[in-house]
Amino acid sequence: MTSAASVEIVSAHSPDSDDAFMFYGLATRKVRSARVSFRHVLQDIETLNRRAMEGVYELTAISYHAYPYVADKYVLMASGSSIGDGYGPLIVATHPMEPEELKGKRIAVPGTMTSAYLAAKLFQPDFEAVVTPFDKITAAVREHAVDAGLIIHEAQLTFDSEGLHRILDLGRWFKSCWALPLPLGANALLRSLDPEIKSECCRLMRESIQYALDNRAEALEYALQFARDMEPRLAEKFVGMYVNHYTLDMGDIVPKAAQKLLDLGFEAGLVPNRVTVEFVR
Repeated sequence: MTSAASVEIVSAHSPDSDDAFMFYGLATRKVRSARVSFRHVLQDIETLNRRAMEGVYELTAISYHAYPYVADKYVLMASGSSIGDGYGPLIVATHPMEPEELKGKRIAVPGTMTSAYLAAKLFQPDFEAVVTPFDKITAAVREHAVDAGLIIHEAQLTFDSEGLHRILDLGRWFKSCWALPLPLGANALLRSLDPEIKSECCRLMRESIQYALDNRAEALEYALQFARDMEPRLAEKFVGMYVNHYTLDMGDIVPKAAQKLLDLGFEAGLVPNRVTVEFVR
């Protein structure tokens, strides 16, 4: 009796160090399966959000904010989320100001479907968003092309070395308001995949994250190539912020937080439809 042929899954995620860390086991084939093989595609999160609306990739990283737009095509995975527990995306500027002063300002944002953008709009609905590639935002702020910048990824730890000031930590704000972590990114699987394939993908994702956590030094060395010249100490800190126990398995808190974020977005008119957040394990 022959075994079933292996299914190739195109796995798309961001080219940043925390995603590289969690996918390390799969990308280097330290974690593998006779049932499923992976081909990895690296793209920025806003591009991934847009492509998910078209159902392009079988497994893709998306922003939690994007889920209502793609829930007809994708279901979220219980492993692989990036969660800011009392910290998160930052709004920075060239000079100190109070968060309330952001009203009416021109703010560079990494995309209007990112969770960072949704959280910023929940905090301050009245600002002019200037969509800017995530790795060009601090430069736009320094050059005064905008009044402030909404930063994600590694810039959250390097902005001060560029002479910028933190105006607002959206993860801290979200936790202070609702006593919940801020859900930022998740992995999602096409609903049309065979249930056994979905289950195998979830198992492999969980094992890849566990492998990286168990073999931290080698996984960090691999992830450093995606850290945009960040010094190793800061890259390790960044990975530790966004690859944590919630990443391995979200438990009960993350679904509750994700539902809260999206309900708030719907009630504020920032999300087009109310959805029930749905996960597969």
